[in-house]
Amino acid sequence: MEQRINFGEWTPDQPGLTGALQEAKNVVPQVVGYGPLPGLTEYSLAASEDLTGVFSGKFSTSTTIFAGGNSKLFKYDTTDKSMDNVSKAGGYTGTKPWNWTQFGDVVIAANGVEKLQAWTLGSSTLFADVAAAAPTARFVTVVRDFVVAARTSSNPNRVYWSDINDETDWTSGPASQSDYQDIPDGGDIQGITGGEYGLILCEQSIVRMSYIGAPLFFQFDTISSTLGCYEPGSIAQYGPLTFFLSDDGFYMCNGQTVTPIGNEKIDRWFWDDVSPSQVTQMSSAVDPLKKIVLWCYPNTNAGMSLLMYNWQIQRWSYGTTTADYVSSMATAAVTLEGLDAYSASIDALEVSLDSRQWLGGRLLFGGTQDTKIVTFTGENLTPLIETGDIGGGMQTVVRLARPQVDNGSATVAIASRDLLDEQLSFGAASSPDSDNRVSLRSSGRYHRLRIVPTGDNWRAAAAVDVDLVPRGRR
Repeated sequence: MEQRINFGEWTPDQPGLTGALQEAKNVVPQVVGYGPLPGLTEYSLAASEDLTGVFSGKFSTSTTIFAGGNSKLFKYDTTDKSMDNVSKAGGYTGTKPWNWTQFGDVVIAANGVEKLQAWTLGSSTLFADVAAAAPTARFVTVVRDFVVAARTSSNPNRVYWSDINDETDWTSGPASQSDYQDIPDGGDIQGITGGEYGLILCEQSIVRMSYIGAPLFFQFDTISSTLGCYEPGSIAQYGPLTFFLSDDGFYMCNGQTVTPIGNEKIDRWFWDDVSPSQVTQMSSAVDPLKKIVLWCYPNTNAGMSLLMYNWQIQRWSYGTTTADYVSSMATAAVTLEGLDAYSASIDALEVSLDSRQWLGGRLLFGGTQDTKIVTFTGENLTPLIETGDIGGGMQTVVRLARPQVDNGSATVAIASRDLLDEQLSFGAASSPDSDNRVSLRSSGRYHRLRIVPTGDNWRAAAAVDVDLVPRGRR
């Protein structure tokens, strides 16, 4: 008999006996199956120190790309791919990744050690303090018409906001709407996100910040009094949605409710995969094209993992990477002459000329690797999909598999066993013939298949058809 095994949810927290996918590696979750995950391509030349994040400032028709290291801030030069040092005089002494926002035509950066740093797009040549009275905060965002900053070394639970429509005025008083508020419970502030309202993520609470006008200006309402954010680098925002890691797993907040998104799916897998001593190196970003939020973190195998979640279809996958940090960014326009900095010839370009990487102001998923900015626009990484257990009743023999991969095919390996406590042992992977059939012969009560999609332009791995026949008895 022929049986189709659809590639549904990857839920490694569930046993294979349920049919749940056990592996969805280096692939991106889609409505039907999984798509390819591109690898890294170098976007910039080397900066003079390791980079911990990227931010794109866009105003009018121009886009400027910035990056930060511990002691310097850099600006990307589109003419030659260099990273120009645009730090204020004397540089910086921080050890945490920079936190970024944009207010009008001003890009603002925070690292918790220096006063908020500002760059006016179109006119600045170096970063400078936003204002003498500006706070030395670790986090910064924009809520409605205010710049909002949070967490200083002396007040780790304090939120500051500027005067309305004025990022340079941080002095409270009758002539200003600038002020501050301490969050009395919930521990240290781990991060803030903005928009029509602000979301303050503390260690053990989540607080909504809403503008109400004079005399208090902002109202603070606790959304969760027991659940908070475990790691600042886990916070990512897309529109009204904020994603973050808590003590027990991953959550999403829409400003009203907090929803678990990893419970009984990937939470236990994540805690087994992440390196506990290096979780502070976690970073997060959103790829709006693929509708996924990604977390990058050191794993227990001395490498870096990517954990991906498609919030529209509520599916997960994961991958490996050599990136140190991931970032959402926008591209800076490159002229035809400027392509000379990227390759010796157009034919030798690693990224297609059709890519939005060459267009100014287009959203792109990228990050940093050592001293360089990188983008996920390279060749597809080697994928791997592993099914749950097929069968479970009578003894059967798997004789044939037909991978269902749009615009491609796949190699298939199989592991069979009679009892669930037996060790899984996969045989060698077999390639399909000209009719897309993979010959197999493996007997047991339970079978798992490992599928590796192939083809330079495969688009979606959807399912695998298998032929199972009852095994005869003597």
